[in-house]
Amino acid sequence: MSFSLSTVFRPLTRAVTYTRWLHQLIASVAGTLAGFVHGGTFRSTGMEVWMWIAVLPVPVLLAAALIPAVRRVEGLQAQLLLTPGPHGPEERAGTGISTTPSLSWRDRGRTAGWLLLRLAVGVPVSALTVQLPVLSFAFLRAAAGHRTHFRGLPAIEAPHGWYALLVPLPLVVLLAVAVAAGSLMAAAAGLLLGPSAAERLAVLEARTERILEHNRLAQELHDSIGHALTVTVLQAGAARAAGSPEFTARALAAVEETGRQALTDLERALRLLREDVPHPAARPVLADAERLLESARAAGSTVRAELSGPLAALPGPVSREGYRMVQEALTNVLRHAGPVPVSVRIAADADALELEVRNPMPASPAPVTVGRGLRGLRERAVLLGGKAVAGPDEDGGWRVHARLPLARLR
Repeated sequence: MSFSLSTVFRPLTRAVTYTRWLHQLIASVAGTLAGFVHGGTFRSTGMEVWMWIAVLPVPVLLAAALIPAVRRVEGLQAQLLLTPGPHGPEERAGTGISTTPSLSWRDRGRTAGWLLLRLAVGVPVSALTVQLPVLSFAFLRAAAGHRTHFRGLPAIEAPHGWYALLVPLPLVVLLAVAVAAGSLMAAAAGLLLGPSAAERLAVLEARTERILEHNRLAQELHDSIGHALTVTVLQAGAARAAGSPEFTARALAAVEETGRQALTDLERALRLLREDVPHPAARPVLADAERLLESARAAGSTVRAELSGPLAALPGPVSREGYRMVQEALTNVLRHAGPVPVSVRIAADADALELEVRNPMPASPAPVTVGRGLRGLRERAVLLGGKAVAGPDEDGGWRVHARLPLARLR
């Protein structure tokens, strides 16, 4: 019995019960205003007043439903008053109630249905909210021995003490109706104000874009931090083996510059992930490729570079991804072959961008495995409509080659 009683009385202890009740009372405001404009509405008797309040605003509500912003206003109001719990952006997004303006005639039709349903439910609830407490008061007066007659209610001509038993009944009915109507409107909001198919598709696309962006950032961090750590390890080992103060100073300077650039990339990626900076730091592009070459030279490699074509005029996505591809190729050289001679060719023309990195294989090569770096390099090329290959070349060395089309991006 205690469980059933707690179940019955639990809605009375929840704030959302009363916010939903307020939501229903607000629905009768339009009818009340229309009644004042109509003239004579409030001279009617009893239920006629509420009938006028329910009918007069219908044309206005149908016209309002055609305004796209009305759906947004109704969605915000429904989220705040009909749904329980916190109302931050994430919580509101999980209510299933849309707050975007109407995008189609279907959205406008659903908005019109919602406004009419609010009116159809809100006016009776408002009427009961006014009349039922008055009825309880009438029973209370009758129990005290007074004849009672309030407008809109039947007269009590024979007062008696047993009317005291009826005093709580109208209030119980009112609370039950308010709870039931509030639950009905909360369920209807998900149907009539829920996201349309186009909105759900847009949300799905946005979520997919965020996932792809996070994957891209993870790949960039892998390339940037991996390159910096590889250069740092090689520089530290070379400085210890050289035993020259001058070489050690140059190695430390190279480590400092590489680490500073890696920290810049890390900070930019973290800011993007936090989404708290509207204009993050610019990402490196192929026009900055000389920085990569100098980093490889500082690690002990002899780098022969051939850069041709309008690299500074390349489309942003191609130039940024091309920079990361060259960075990953040089990182793999330093990591697996050590400070060996490297040939780098970056050539751009009207049709395509070609990237090529060659290096001799070490005397005792490690087994060739396709790690995250080479896989990421190929994925970058495919996303841009190009192709990347990596493997032994005809001279017994290692070759990474990528071709990225430009014609469709201009």
